[in-house]
Amino acid sequence: QVQLVESGGGLVQAGGSLRLSCVASGRTFNIYAMGWFRQTPGKERELVSAVSWNGHSTYYADSVKGRFTISRDNAKNTVYLQMNSLKPEDTAVYTCAVDSSLRSSTYIPLNGHEYDYWGQGTQVTVSS
Repeated sequence: QVQLVESGGGLVQAGGSLRLSCVASGRTFNIYAMGWFRQTPGKERELVSAVSWNGHSTYYADSVKGRFTISRDNAKNTVYLQMNSLKPEDTAVYTCAVDSSLRSSTYIPLNGHEYDYWGQGTQVTVSS
């Protein structure tokens, strides 16, 4: 099993920044790609960003390109999401997820069902 704990959420004004962190523990040798999803009530869960096992491949949703940056530190079993120029529409619960299936060092799952472990989520609220 892999346990994921997110931190860094909070309330920020539009234009501000937040940095989310997700620390993995447990069977961390099974951690490959890592991703950040977000969801608001009444909407489907959305993949915001993801990073491959070796960190060389990344994915960003069109809505966050140029504003968000994902990174990972495998020595610390941690993935980060730096969020800049935040907008009210970024308000959501952000959840970290891990793919524990080895495919390739550059593979990035784009569908939620490809992720095996999920954190509890952290609330991000952007006020206008």
